[in-house]
Amino acid sequence: MELDFPFIWAALIAFAVLAYVVLDGFDLGIGVLFPLLPGKHDRDVAMNSVAPVWDGNETWLVLGGGGLFAVFPLAYATILPALYAPIIAMLIGLIFRGVSFEFRWRTTRGRFLWDWGFASGSFLATFAQGIALGALVQGIEVVDRQYAGGWWDWLTPFSLLTGLGLVCGYALLGATWLVMKSEGDLQHRARRFAWASGIATLAFVAAVSLATPFLNPKFLERWFAWPTMIFSLVVPALVAVCAWGLFRGLSEQRTAQPFLASLGLFVLCYAGIGISFYPYMVPPSVTIWQAAAPDSSLRFLLVGAAVLIPVILAYTGYAYWVFRGKVDPSKGYH
Repeated sequence: MELDFPFIWAALIAFAVLAYVVLDGFDLGIGVLFPLLPGKHDRDVAMNSVAPVWDGNETWLVLGGGGLFAVFPLAYATILPALYAPIIAMLIGLIFRGVSFEFRWRTTRGRFLWDWGFASGSFLATFAQGIALGALVQGIEVVDRQYAGGWWDWLTPFSLLTGLGLVCGYALLGATWLVMKSEGDLQHRARRFAWASGIATLAFVAAVSLATPFLNPKFLERWFAWPTMIFSLVVPALVAVCAWGLFRGLSEQRTAQPFLASLGLFVLCYAGIGISFYPYMVPPSVTIWQAAAPDSSLRFLLVGAAVLIPVILAYTGYAYWVFRGKVDPSKGYH
C-alpha cells in the first residue's frame, strides 16, 4: 500500500498547531489575565507556574511554521502574504512578552513596566493569532498559484470576532491553569475569572460556529449535507459535555477538571475547523495535494520528523511531570 505523504504531513502539522494552541494557550492566557492580578505575590506565583514550560511550548509553533514552509511551499507562499500584518504583530507580541518575562525579575523600580509589557505582549500575540485564524477560515483569494487579495483582506468583522474569541479562550485556559496550580486567594480569584471567561468563550464559540458555515458554500455543505451533517450533532454535543464538566468542576471546587474540560473545548473547536477545511490547505481553492512538495521531499523530511516529534513529546512530558503539583510561593524562577 502506497503511503499518502501529503495527508500524513497535513496531519502532523495540524497536530503541531494543536499542541501549540493547548500548551502555549494557557501561559498566554496568564498574560492576558495579568493586569487583573492585584499584587506582586499573585503575579509572581502566576509567572512561576509557567516559568519551567513557557518557552518550550513555543517549540510547536516553530515546528508548524517550519513544516509548512518545507512541506507545503505553495500554502506557505499564499498564506504568508495574506497574513503578513497579523503574523508580524504576533511575533512582536511574543518577543516583547518573552523579554518582559525575563526582565521583570531583574528590577524592582521598573517592574510595573515589564508587567504591562508581559500583559500587552500576551494580548497582542493572542489577538493576532485569532485574527489570522479568522482570515484563514473566511478564505484566501488565490489566482495562478499566487495570493491575489489586498493588504487589508485579513481585517473583517469575522476575523475580529475570532480574535476576541481567542483572547477569551486563552484567558479561560490561563484561569483554569491557575485554579490547578495555585492555592488560597489566588485560586479563588482564578476560579471567578474562569467562570467569566468560560461564559464568554462559549458565547464566542457559538457565534463563530453559526457564522462559519455561511462564509463558504463548501463549509455549508460540509456541515448540513448528509452524511457529514452528523458532525453538526456530534461536535456541539461534545462541546456541551465539556462545558458541563468545566462549570461543574468550578462549582465543586475541583482543581484539574476545569482545566481538562477547557482543553477539551479547544480540541473540539479545532476539530470543527479541520472538518470545515478538509481537504483544503488554503481554503477555498488549494487542496492538501496541490500545495504539497514532491513525494521524495516529503519522504525524506518524514524520516526526520519520526525522530524529532517523539523527542519533543518526551521532553515536554518530562518537564510537565517534574513540575507537577502546586506552585511553592517561596521558590520559583527568580
